Amino acid sequence: MTKEYRGKYRLKHPSGGPSDPKIVEAIRRRALKETLPCVIAFEIAEELSVKPLDVGRSADLLDLRICRCQLGLFGYEPEKRIVKPLPSVDDELCKAIRAHLREDRLPCAAAFKLAEEFKLAKLTVSSTCETLGIKIGSCQLGAF
Repeated sequence: MTKEYRGKYRLKHPSGGPSDPKIVEAIRRRALKETLPCVIAFEIAEELSVKPLDVGRSADLLDLRICRCQLGLFGYEPEKRIVKPLPSVDDELCKAIRAHLREDRLPCAAAFKLAEEFKLAKLTVSSTCETLGIKIGSCQLGAF
């Protein structure tokens, strides 16, 4: 996210547009000050059977900052990101990560899927990517 949007996340969506009132109400009920933690955004998406991207867009239109990325990439204080390289990595996970790359990046959704498949914490998958020098892209909430 560029600094131009900081605190004005609605500007990411120039056409504006209405948000689903159910999503907006769920976000307002569970937001923390001016933020919406990633895990809560995903819980709302599951509870309402909507796409995480719809929840992220609604949060943007409410000028709420997505925080505490489940992959550790952004939204932490004071470090901003908590993902760190690992001292060693699992060869099978590395192969699976490389098999899921799109334009040299691992999509966020693929990172979540691999964490589930390998029964690992999401942060372990992103830390493996960090070790391999692989960027994660296409945030499911639209944060990046």
